[in-house]
Amino acid sequence: MKAAIVTENGVRVQDVPEPRPGPQQVLIRVRAAGLNRADLGVAAGHAHGSMGGSGTIIGLEFAGEVVEVGAEVPAHIQSGMRVMAKGAGGYAEYALADHGTVCAVPASNMSWEQAATLPVALSTMHDAIVTNGALKPGQSILIQGASSGVGLMGMQIAKMMGASLVIGSSTHPGRRARLAEFGADLAIDTGDAGWPDQVLTATGGRGVDVIVDQISASVANGNLKCCAILGRIVNVGRLGGTRGEFNFDLHAARRIQYIGVTFRTRSVEEVREINRRMIADLWPAVEAGKLALPIDKVFPLAEAPAALAHMQANQHFGKIVLAC
Repeated sequence: MKAAIVTENGVRVQDVPEPRPGPQQVLIRVRAAGLNRADLGVAAGHAHGSMGGSGTIIGLEFAGEVVEVGAEVPAHIQSGMRVMAKGAGGYAEYALADHGTVCAVPASNMSWEQAATLPVALSTMHDAIVTNGALKPGQSILIQGASSGVGLMGMQIAKMMGASLVIGSSTHPGRRARLAEFGADLAIDTGDAGWPDQVLTATGGRGVDVIVDQISASVANGNLKCCAILGRIVNVGRLGGTRGEFNFDLHAARRIQYIGVTFRTRSVEEVREINRRMIADLWPAVEAGKLALPIDKVFPLAEAPAALAHMQANQHFGKIVLAC
């Protein structure tokens, strides 16, 4: 099969053996794969959890048809089903997924490309906002890095779960202007030093109840300043740096819960439970087309290096997808 793999000379699309499913795995004929920021690190030769190194097939999410199931896969997953899933090695014609991350593509007219944009964003943001952020109806939320695909999904989920005020951040004026389309009541520019005061003003001086932070270092102290007393900050990503200043006194004074999350250190059972909770809360909205992401550009699998370069240039809005 064809797959985009990491080599000593960069990412190349080459012929590799087709994978075989283990007892609890599903083999999927991939029709489309979504790109994620973590793919850039893997493409550069860095590790991402158990992934990484020369010979690695890139990709974390994909959609396609079930070809084969392992002996211990639940009976509701059958050959021929149209599915979307999370799993390693998605930039390929065939990929494996644990059965607990596999979801049926809605019977509506959802395309393969649209389906491939959803698995990471849905599970990441439901876990951050609902499970770890404990957002309740009527509470306020700030999504840092809101113009990313995961961020756009986060604002939609927050609105659907009853948030009274959704704030999204982006330093790009064009993208910031579009955040309202995806649920933002206020869009802020964290390149403006006064952004924490804007958040405090919008919340009547109280601060937001929940912050989902995909940026980290460059906004960490600003988050502490504009988070409500007894608020929650959920650290999802570190696009603004992995190390930086942190005002421990402000953190203590506001009695903030600071929660770090990543899928890299979660067990198979934990990931399955995250997926189960996400489906229970969000799947009717997914089936109704109420939770969706814009597609910036679709590349053929053969042009996977160009797709990664497009993401690296950071000029896109929404998801980049490979058609496999």
